[in-house]
Formats: sequence, structure tokens, C-alpha cells
Amino acid sequence: MRRSSLALIVLLIAAPAFAQEPVGCDKFKWLLEQERALPASASEVPSGGEMPKPLTAAAMVTLAPFADAKLPIAPSHAPKSPDSYAGFVRVSALSKAGTYRVTLSKGAWIDVIQDGRQLKSGAFSGASGCENLAKSVKFELAATPFVIELSGTTAHAVGVVVTPD
Repeated sequence: MRRSSLALIVLLIAAPAFAQEPVGCDKFKWLLEQERALPASASEVPSGGEMPKPLTAAAMVTLAPFADAKLPIAPSHAPKSPDSYAGFVRVSALSKAGTYRVTLSKGAWIDVIQDGRQLKSGAFSGASGCENLAKSVKFELAATPFVIELSGTTAHAVGVVVTPD
């Protein structure tokens, strides 16, 4: 009994180490070479602004303190800190429906709103230690305009790019 209790305690102490994000650009679940290069040439967009065209162009979205961000819909995940930043960017209608990746240069919570409702995210990939890339999330999008909300980050600006999967 004592031995199994000790093993359980060791596993509980070690669990956070197993849950850490992988490190390095090659640790994402899918290739992001195109997205990796885009934030370096991103155009600055204020929160509430419009993503540049073509869609695969990146935007550096300026964020505001969470309390002042005026997000269209409350985030699906509450920020861990009241001192976090948030913002959103509008995206015009897509040429066709399909699976798209929303990729960020910094860690932040991503919500996508289309036709007045929050979309359920698909696959997720994240890694640390990769310049210009931190997170990529897949969404099934219709060929209508949508909004990308960012929240729960300490960054004052986040590079965003939307690419077809």
C-alpha cells in the first residue's frame, strides 16, 4: 500500500512536466512553413479592424486590456488573469467553405464567430520556442464573413494568419 501511494505521489508531481508544450518549430502537428514567414510582413490592424486581403496575408492585431476590448461575444474560455489582453479582427467572406487554420504568433485563446455563433474548434497544435509561431487551430468555415477573437494573452499585439488546410 505504501509503495503504491508513493508511486501515485511521484506521478502527480511529475504530471505538469508531461503536460508542457513541445519546443521547436518542428513540433507542430502539421507543417506551418508558409504561416511561419507571414507574421514578419504583417500589416498592423487595430482590434475591430479588417484582415488584409489576400486571406493568406498576416495581420498584427493590436490588443487592449481585456476589460476594454469590447469583444463581440464573451470568450468561450475565461482569461486566467484580469491583466490579460484581448481583441478581435473581422474577416470578409471566404471564396469557398472548408477547413481553415487560424495561426497565431503568440499564445492566446482563439474563438471564431460566424453567422452570430461561436464555432467549435477542430484540431489544435502549439509549440514554444518557434519564432513567429505559437498556436494553430483548425475550424470548419462557411463562405461567409467571420470574426476571430483573441483573449487571455499577455501580449499587446498578436500576429494572425488564416490559411486553407
